[in-house]
Amino acid sequence: MAKSGWAPFPYPDKAFDYAGDKLAKAWGKLHAGDQEPFPDERHLARLLKANPRLGKDAGRLATQLQDAWRAFHRGDFHEAHQLGVALKALGASVAIKAGGIHATYLVANGKEKTARFEALAKLAETAVAELPDEANSHYRRAFALGRYSQCISIAQALAQGVATKVRAALEATLRLAPKHAEAHTALGLYHAEIVAKVGGMLARLTYGASAKDAEQQFAAALKLTPDAPIAWIEYGNAQLLLHGARGEDEAANAYAKAAKLKPRDAMEALDVAWARAQLA
Repeated sequence: MAKSGWAPFPYPDKAFDYAGDKLAKAWGKLHAGDQEPFPDERHLARLLKANPRLGKDAGRLATQLQDAWRAFHRGDFHEAHQLGVALKALGASVAIKAGGIHATYLVANGKEKTARFEALAKLAETAVAELPDEANSHYRRAFALGRYSQCISIAQALAQGVATKVRAALEATLRLAPKHAEAHTALGLYHAEIVAKVGGMLARLTYGASAKDAEQQFAAALKLTPDAPIAWIEYGNAQLLLHGARGEDEAANAYAKAAKLKPRDAMEALDVAWARAQLA
């Protein structure tokens, strides 16, 4: 375990170090899935103009936020999370992504994982309130709530209205960023999970969810980011949810495609390792 109490990233690689101007040059590919704007001084100035309470020195804040993203991409998830939290709503996106990816893959304890996603969801609520025009304020909320719902029982998730909150957040994301591939993926998974949990008819009547809509969302995500391991992984997961044993071959094909991709950062390395493990 790391000194922070967070398990360390198990696949360190010099290729994931985006020091200096390497970050800006690689940003488009690294963030094709989540459409995160590059956090330069101009972008931070725009955010501060929208909410002056978040700070004054756009240049200094941009430097800090870029460092947080560098930490995320190289796998220093705890550092990325802490740097993001310190920046409050400005850093919520990187803080939630770092804390969430780490919890997804590197936290084994169920209670700890549930608590992590609860805390991340609260941070996301702050971002939505303070930066409502940022697509990822809404997407990170959907991500945190979606992962949280996977940690609790179906009855609890339905009783707490988590599914409705997740869908609303994803739809808000796509209104602001129609090419947000990760939101398309998550919405596809939303449809698949609801259908799997309550059945096709009830899913359609109560939640407006369907297998057809799931497939359409995944098609959009894979068209936008065919080189993203997570898009193939979640598509494979959805095949199992929607079709059970009949979806095993399609799921295996999707995992195989993810497993063959070359990871561009620590998150993708974890995704690829997971896909390869499913095929072992």
